[in-house]
Amino acid sequence: MTTDFTPYAAIIGGILIGLGTVILMAFNGRIAGMTAMLGGILEPKNPDTGWRLAFLVGAVAAPFLATVIGAEFAFAAPTTGPLLVLGGLIVGVGVTYGSGWTSGHGICGLARLSPRSLVATVTFMASTFATVTLIRHGFAG
Repeated sequence: MTTDFTPYAAIIGGILIGLGTVILMAFNGRIAGMTAMLGGILEPKNPDTGWRLAFLVGAVAAPFLATVIGAEFAFAAPTTGPLLVLGGLIVGVGVTYGSGWTSGHGICGLARLSPRSLVATVTFMASTFATVTLIRHGFAG
């Protein structure tokens, strides 16, 4: 399995993510953590539901609209649907115990120099490196 890396797309994507988080913080005073946004939508009578929903819909709609205008995204999931669901559930447990995910800790928390976010991000990255190493080199031969 190979992954195509395009530095220009990565740089542009990073700039757009950074810009989006800065705009959200500047205009709403909120951190762009996807887990907290989703959790806030699920809370009954939350006054922040509108902007949270708009942000999440935009995060899903933007790639969809990009494909409509001709952009192509190379994506392959060399596994089965049930394993993808299992992986999603495992991630959900990790998000719960880690009080967030890379969008909140890695992007916003590190920018605020949060020690808790530094520990969380190092843990996320170490786990990711270990998992990829095992999957690509350990189990696959």
